[in-house]
Amino acid sequence: MQSGISRLFDFPYYQLEKYQLQKAFSTKYNGKWESISSQEYVDLSNNMSRGLLQLGVKPGDKIAIISTNNRTEWNICDIAALQLGAQTVPIYPTISKEDYEYIINHSESIYCFVSDISVLEKLNQIKQNTHLKGVFTFDEIQGEKSWKEVLNLGIDESNQAEVENIKNVVKPSDLATIIYTSGTTGKPKGVLLTHDNIVKNVMYSKDRVPLEYGNSRALSFLPVCHIFERMILYLYQYCGVDIYFAESIEKLSENAQEIKPNVMTAVPRLYEKIYDKIVLKGKDLTGIKKKLFFWALDLGLKYEPYGANGWWYEKQLGIARKLIFSKWQAALGGELKLMVSGSAALQPRLTRVFAAAGMPIMEGYGLTETSPVISVNDQNNDGFRIGTVGKIIDGIEVKIADNGEILVKGHNVMQGYYKDPEKTAEVMKDGYFHTGDKGEFDKDGFLKITGRTKEMFKTSGGKYVVPPLLEGELKQSLFIEQVMVVGEGQKMPAAIIQPNFEYLKEWAKLHEITFSTNKDLIENPKVLEQIQKAIDKCNENFGQWEQIKRFELTANEWSIDGGELTPTMKMRRDVIKEIYKDLYNKIYNN
Repeated sequence: MQSGISRLFDFPYYQLEKYQLQKAFSTKYNGKWESISSQEYVDLSNNMSRGLLQLGVKPGDKIAIISTNNRTEWNICDIAALQLGAQTVPIYPTISKEDYEYIINHSESIYCFVSDISVLEKLNQIKQNTHLKGVFTFDEIQGEKSWKEVLNLGIDESNQAEVENIKNVVKPSDLATIIYTSGTTGKPKGVLLTHDNIVKNVMYSKDRVPLEYGNSRALSFLPVCHIFERMILYLYQYCGVDIYFAESIEKLSENAQEIKPNVMTAVPRLYEKIYDKIVLKGKDLTGIKKKLFFWALDLGLKYEPYGANGWWYEKQLGIARKLIFSKWQAALGGELKLMVSGSAALQPRLTRVFAAAGMPIMEGYGLTETSPVISVNDQNNDGFRIGTVGKIIDGIEVKIADNGEILVKGHNVMQGYYKDPEKTAEVMKDGYFHTGDKGEFDKDGFLKITGRTKEMFKTSGGKYVVPPLLEGELKQSLFIEQVMVVGEGQKMPAAIIQPNFEYLKEWAKLHEITFSTNKDLIENPKVLEQIQKAIDKCNENFGQWEQIKRFELTANEWSIDGGELTPTMKMRRDVIKEIYKDLYNKIYNN
């Protein structure tokens, strides 16, 4: 760690000195990519800091940022606030206005920057219930204050010396950000992370991401309000990577073909959707093309790293990559060398098939409370093992408790939950953070996640069931998009399932099944037969007491807006059970 970086706002200056990128950040406005250089990044951040000073912002103040999409302005505001010893409070755009109100008040934020009209309209409904002194928009919105007004305040450089003086007294141990966890239950908790927490996490993670420093392109689309993507953006800045912000998930492929990224990060659900779409296209093929496609796919599903399958497999893989997998790569720009996955468990079949296609996914593990990385797979150094989340990064101590829970100690662990010593004490014991996740190490030191302690339940027969294990197995079916295993206190486990309607509709057309609504599909006997087959296949891998005995399908798709999913696409189990209590009661004849 010889870089001299100890605070988050040191990254832009390091990048300027080391790489002087011409396209440090690129965002698409009105159909055209617009870039800023490393120099402009630093200059605009200082400009914004001077403007914030004019507004009276001082060390310890909280600045909220809510943006629908990742964009250049977010990063400028972040650095500008941090340089003043203030803290940024990123807020998920998709949460309710009531949660906006709670977070802004709980954090005591005094200013808020928002991206667009959709966020602004939601914020305006509760603004009068907060202590916000002002709201500034990134998009130009008539009658609203633009973020450029703050930039204009900072054109006068006479207070730059004051900015420098404040910067110089910001310590690595100072609070940098409060990140409110999306949470699957209750009110969001404000995770307190220091500059040191995140900087060291970046520096200890960088060797696991084999990028060509100063000459790589990244596509960013996971919400930067999540610590995973935010840490990755700081890492990219350190590595001299040109960062492009995707317009949306829907335009991901289009944007990738435009910029030809070398690296991107995503959550498992997105990789699953990419895979499902590829398989659907394969099913549309005919004749020899279709046979070649599924030959390559089957080959990919048997992939093992480092040539473990032998020379004949590698020979066939070379042919498959040339004939089939090269087209997969082309759909994402053709130059993708690495993808990173976090936030939830990644299906091993996805790890195998994308690695076979020459676009390996390095799965990692971490939490907001750990800044976030605890472990991650590494293509180099024999550090890639399918079905695991890699080896522990340096500077962190991890041990497995007697009940299987993963405990973490180190530079990356949060300072606590804001204004909540009781909840902090619940997870911080004897210097270790209790993750709530269960895991185990293999003989070579690779960590494997085996479930969540809070998600385990007992049936009425006293047998333990670990839902995530069953759910992960079931989601390997192309027919299943989301699934929640239930059965606490009941005589048997069961499943509430949201089918993969995009795949299901194509499959139904292929099998001449007529339908006009999702309800028609989930009531069709042939569809129910396919779901039952997926459950039967899953059950083969589990003990009699764990097996799914009954299931019900939902006609609507689970979503963030619908309340079933958190902003990071995790299931809100209590909410799902309440929304679909009729299905739950039907299963158990209540």
